[in-house]
Amino acid sequence: MTLKLHCFGESGNSFKAALALELAGLDWEPVFVDFFNGEARSDEFRGTNVMAEAPVLVDGEMRLSQSGAIQAYITDKTGKFGGALEDKYEVLRWVLWDNHKLSSQAGMTRFLMNFLPEAHRNPDVIGFNQGRLKTALTTLNMHLAGRDWIVGGDVTNADLSCCSYLYYPEPFGFDRADWPEIDRWLSNIEALDGWRHPYDLMPGNPSDRA
Repeated sequence: MTLKLHCFGESGNSFKAALALELAGLDWEPVFVDFFNGEARSDEFRGTNVMAEAPVLVDGEMRLSQSGAIQAYITDKTGKFGGALEDKYEVLRWVLWDNHKLSSQAGMTRFLMNFLPEAHRNPDVIGFNQGRLKTALTTLNMHLAGRDWIVGGDVTNADLSCCSYLYYPEPFGFDRADWPEIDRWLSNIEALDGWRHPYDLMPGNPSDRA
């Protein structure tokens, strides 16, 4: 049975789930969520996910939202990306850190700078968020020194979570050239069989609304 992922290309959180599905080799297909025209807040979409957000994974009768939970489901289904048994909670620690410290800042800053109407782009708020993002990037860059992956000797959900927003081209205060350890690690992920850019992996692109 083909799994369905309700998602859209601009969503870094959707990319976490889509990339895990693709790299795991599962049979899946994206279902476009027209986020920028309010679909996620519609009554119909709330019937799919009461939390009114993407991504949502549908596997038969199972419906699951939240990227970290979807990644854990894919791990249970395939045995991939969970890391060694002794690393289970270290992987989880980094996924939770990313959701709270890295993706939250990157995603919000990118939205404020690129998708919010220009009249509402408050430079003080953007500057504050960029400062918090820089702190998170410093933590990740330091941790990756001498490591190919965030946890253990192979790619895990920690990597697939933390990398998600860092591939997007829109400006939000991140330049790979400024973060050599992160740059090297992102190249490791790009070299994985099945890796695709979020705008190639999922429907939805800012150019569609240009």
